[in-house]
Amino acid sequence: MNSLKPIKRSSFRIFLGKKAYRLKRYTEWVFDEKKYAKNKGEVKLEHVIFKHKTPLLRQLKDVDMQMQYNKVTNLKIAVKKINRIVIQPGETFSYWKTIGATTKRKGYVDGMILHYGKVRTGVGGGLCQLSNLIYWMTLHTPLTVTERYRHSYDVFPDSKRSQPFGSGATCAYNYLDLQIKNETKEPYQLVIYLTDVSLVGEWRSLNIPTNTYKVYEKEHQFTLEQWGGYVRHNTLHREIYNRSNECIDDEFITENHAITMYEPFLTGG
Repeated sequence: MNSLKPIKRSSFRIFLGKKAYRLKRYTEWVFDEKKYAKNKGEVKLEHVIFKHKTPLLRQLKDVDMQMQYNKVTNLKIAVKKINRIVIQPGETFSYWKTIGATTKRKGYVDGMILHYGKVRTGVGGGLCQLSNLIYWMTLHTPLTVTERYRHSYDVFPDSKRSQPFGSGATCAYNYLDLQIKNETKEPYQLVIYLTDVSLVGEWRSLNIPTNTYKVYEKEHQFTLEQWGGYVRHNTLHREIYNRSNECIDDEFITENHAITMYEPFLTGG
């Protein structure tokens, strides 16, 4: 069992770490020889492989709703960069290489960010909702997730959760990236848009998919650690079904471990 504990780092150490990791990523983008997806399709590809949506506004405990409204502003800017991008066979989609830096000059505003388990504000905050959505949808396609980072902290208790714990992808420009490679023989198109109430995403392709996928969790538990806090654990798997709806495989996806920032066994009232 993977054990976690809070790590205290000075502001100076965090500042230097970000600079070093960002420089490392910039260097990789230049020299890693990956073929990054950058072209968009003028029209949508014919078949929807998987579609999902998440609510734009959530009332979170002790979080100003203005941060939710600002998040919507940030999402609208980022979505313009990503919507309709096509990943050709052999290409890799990079979340941050496609979106770019989230700066005030581009119109980004202060939104909610999670920093070592605490809620803070930062320019471009809230874009984890977009990376979470893309990761979850990708798990229901034959595309390959080649880079993804789990959330180290579980900040809010479950409330109307429809997905397994740990089914998202945290993001921080540019070192915590989400990268997806198309190892199939078909182009895949990412379509993202906002309605009045939802962030909506689709993976599309030219042909009807051969397989469908069902993602589920196993070994979900909370453990009380020696340092006095709780850590949440699970593993994610997916069943693969053919066109006859027969389960033909059961794959391990990833494992998750996150420090909980709440008391997990409190009862209502």
